[in-house]
Amino acid sequence: MTYLLALDQGTSSSRSIVFDEGGHIVAQAQLELPQIYPQPGWVEHDPLEIWRTQLATARDALAKAGIAASAVRAVGITNQRETTVLWNRKTGQPVHHAIVWQDRRAEPACAQLREQGHAATIQAKTGLLVDAYFSGTKLQWLLDHVPGARDAAERGELAFGTVDSWLMWKLTHGKVHVTDVSNASRTMLFNVHTNQWDDELLALLRIPKALMPEVLPSSAHFGDIAADLLGHSIRIGGVAGDQQSALFGQACFTAGMAKNTYGTGCFMLMHTGGTFQTSQNGLLTTSAAQATVQPEFAMEGSVFVGGAVVQWLRDGLRAISTSNEVESLAQSVPDSGGVMMVPAFTGLGAPYWKPDSRGTITGLTRGTTLGHIARAALESIAYQSAALLLAMSRDAVAAGGAPVSELRVDGGACINDLLMQFQADLLGIPVVRPAVIETTALGAAYLAGLSSGVYRSTDELSRLWRADRRFVPTLSSARAQELMANWEHAVRQTTAD
Repeated sequence: MTYLLALDQGTSSSRSIVFDEGGHIVAQAQLELPQIYPQPGWVEHDPLEIWRTQLATARDALAKAGIAASAVRAVGITNQRETTVLWNRKTGQPVHHAIVWQDRRAEPACAQLREQGHAATIQAKTGLLVDAYFSGTKLQWLLDHVPGARDAAERGELAFGTVDSWLMWKLTHGKVHVTDVSNASRTMLFNVHTNQWDDELLALLRIPKALMPEVLPSSAHFGDIAADLLGHSIRIGGVAGDQQSALFGQACFTAGMAKNTYGTGCFMLMHTGGTFQTSQNGLLTTSAAQATVQPEFAMEGSVFVGGAVVQWLRDGLRAISTSNEVESLAQSVPDSGGVMMVPAFTGLGAPYWKPDSRGTITGLTRGTTLGHIARAALESIAYQSAALLLAMSRDAVAAGGAPVSELRVDGGACINDLLMQFQADLLGIPVVRPAVIETTALGAAYLAGLSSGVYRSTDELSRLWRADRRFVPTLSSARAQELMANWEHAVRQTTAD
């Protein structure tokens, strides 16, 4: 039996999963990652904790699988994107905590870029909107605020990387400083047309090119894990940012195929093939995970509060004691009774981009119960995701393509049947849940398997993908449109204007 090991380094935890060549999970291990909040709006991780937890879970997963490292053909890495690490090349020590993708400290620098008229150039080259979400201005902040960092960077003594680069540096004992196109495309420093670091953007943010890692396709030979870490040297054969990895793990390899990941937030990606398309509907363009040097793209939209609304019901309202109670509470009523919840706790993401929005619950009556509020909370996840998919379909049609005909789903909240059925009803297309919902890790394993000869082609991977359940729409198109109109009305009520 041939095995593949996926290292899945996320925002809240580090995980490792052993897959067999059929894409089945053999064993997995997970450790929580501590969050650091130095002040409001700032979020950090300790890079050494990222490394410690990831290595520990890799060892644990191999032990649980009962296999030696020598039985693993290749390792794939997938990671929280945009999180920014800066370290000393000689000592391998970070010069500061990692600045996490959620961190907003670089917003003043972004505002300045927008005011100076650079937004259009940045979007044309990178596909991204100017936002503190991305790595470039985080790196600029580190160079400007860590004593001596800029001078050391100019002398070539420091290395920048997203979490994948940091892990590969540590896994190879500093032998490789690399990343893949999907992670590079989230930095706001990478030209996605040429797949190269962009000299104009580096100069604009005053970032020395010597800091930057080498960029490879997502399926490639990135380096080899040092033998003393896992007991045997293993090829690192695949790397992709978590959302692009999930798109790959869902076997969405051709234009028009889309997936939605239901996690703390929701992330929807639609493959657009080799076509770079600028959204007219508030979406980002990003590099898809690439098995070759040929550029491939995806449209992406992010919902800031997805499954987090259930955590708020539990920890904020104390309406439930565990998250898995929400489905039964929501099913205690036939519908939401006209209640609408817009969980704009941190503003609204795509396709609205309203950072000043605040959460609202509307449509309350004397007869409203906790069941109605729980149902409205669950439905808010589907409404936000439906707004994203409708925006994607409009972009696809405008570019001469067809609207999305099926949505593949993954992530923790996709196990909720009530939510998935309502999602299909709103969209009017089938929602398909795969047999393996750990598609982020699976995508990394597939990328590693492709480059190491376990799989011959993406066609072979398409045949391995298996559906667990298809949720078919049961609502009329007219009723679905009426519900979406009610949702849009509720969204308008979240802002003072």
